[in-house]
Amino acid sequence: MSGAFNRCRLIFLCAFFSLTAQAALAQSEGWFRAGTGLGDTNKPRVAIADFAPRADSAKPHSSLFTQVVRDDLQFSGILEVPSPSFYPPEAPSVPAELKPAMWIDPPTNANFLGFGNVSESAAEVTIEAWLYDVRNPASQAVVGKVYRGAPTDLQVRKFAHQFADEIISKLSGGLPGIASTQIAFVSSRNGFKEIWVMDYDGSNQRQLTSLKSISLTPRWSPDASRIAFTCFAPSSGLTSAQICMYSMDTGKLVSFPRFRGTNITPAWSPDGTQIIFSSSMQGNPELYVSDINGGRPKRLTNVNGASMSPSWNPKTGQTVAFVSDRGGTPQLYLMNSDGTSATKLDLPDKGYVIDPAWAPNGQLLAFSWRRPNDNYDIYIMDAATRQLVELTRDQGRNERPSWAPDGRHLVFESTRGGTRQIWTMLADGSQPHQLTTGGHNESPNWSTR
Repeated sequence: MSGAFNRCRLIFLCAFFSLTAQAALAQSEGWFRAGTGLGDTNKPRVAIADFAPRADSAKPHSSLFTQVVRDDLQFSGILEVPSPSFYPPEAPSVPAELKPAMWIDPPTNANFLGFGNVSESAAEVTIEAWLYDVRNPASQAVVGKVYRGAPTDLQVRKFAHQFADEIISKLSGGLPGIASTQIAFVSSRNGFKEIWVMDYDGSNQRQLTSLKSISLTPRWSPDASRIAFTCFAPSSGLTSAQICMYSMDTGKLVSFPRFRGTNITPAWSPDGTQIIFSSSMQGNPELYVSDINGGRPKRLTNVNGASMSPSWNPKTGQTVAFVSDRGGTPQLYLMNSDGTSATKLDLPDKGYVIDPAWAPNGQLLAFSWRRPNDNYDIYIMDAATRQLVELTRDQGRNERPSWAPDGRHLVFESTRGGTRQIWTMLADGSQPHQLTTGGHNESPNWSTR
């Protein structure tokens, strides 16, 4: 009974969250939808037929491939995937079998159709996949691919993500999809807070570090080859917060110097040549910048108060958003990347602001804000005009937002289900998805590719 109740409760929470976000957005201006790329209400309808197995052995992987592609496209934010219950009974497996009229007519009303077939042996899986414009059937295939690889669930998922990204790229004018990206996060499911990664949809969750200590705030490098994070490590006979670096190429930690005091919240420059972080190496927690090997740290701030959680503008490379309590409570600030011209971003209410994150377009800032007598919720601000949109409300604590590289999705941590878990959503707050369930999971960060 309790399991069924919890499932019903989760469904209710997701529905309520979606309605709340939509109501908030109904009051917002066009700047928000333009900035996130979610402004087009006339989305193309893309049907994905069941991929045909060439033999019984291929049935599981043909079903898996079909479902992953559908899920990826549905969560893209720019396409509409009609329900398979609307599809005609006969699906093509090769272009010669395509009958466009069956897919154009109601109730499918498709603009495009994806289809194909799957063959499998003990050594290899082969997937032939096409996307056609069914309203212009005389044209060439919009996408036509053949995927060959190991006959494993992991490889089939990878091919499905690649096909979905091909479709999204073609139908969005070349903008990349995110189905092949990854999310780094912190999990304590094995007893210690370690760095983990997973595919963007929550599959393939795996542990990277085994420090048997506390790891926090992972941040991907721009080329996704490294993850910088906060770790607790020995320094001068004491264990303190330090900056650690993990190489995805070697699967090992990369040497990074230990500094005096507390060293936390690293972030990368857009060109991947520098690291900015908060350090108390000279007494007060200030922001410092160094090369990616920790060499030549340079102090950027010098105020009476702590400065932390820097986020480098990925578009311009000229501006850093950060949090400082120099005015009494943690608030949001902007400064030039050399530390000059620090300016407070005034909000229309008091409270605590944490976790700023720039959108890929360098215009929008996501952050978590605890207003008076309220919980932490995710907001988005236009940094130039200071216009705001609230994305979450009355759903536990919602913190540490991170943008997907397409600027249309966010990942964040939330306690809405009772424990701290990782969720994703479209940048307008709709389509929330819970990605983690076991243990406590926090501090997500979306890879740039």
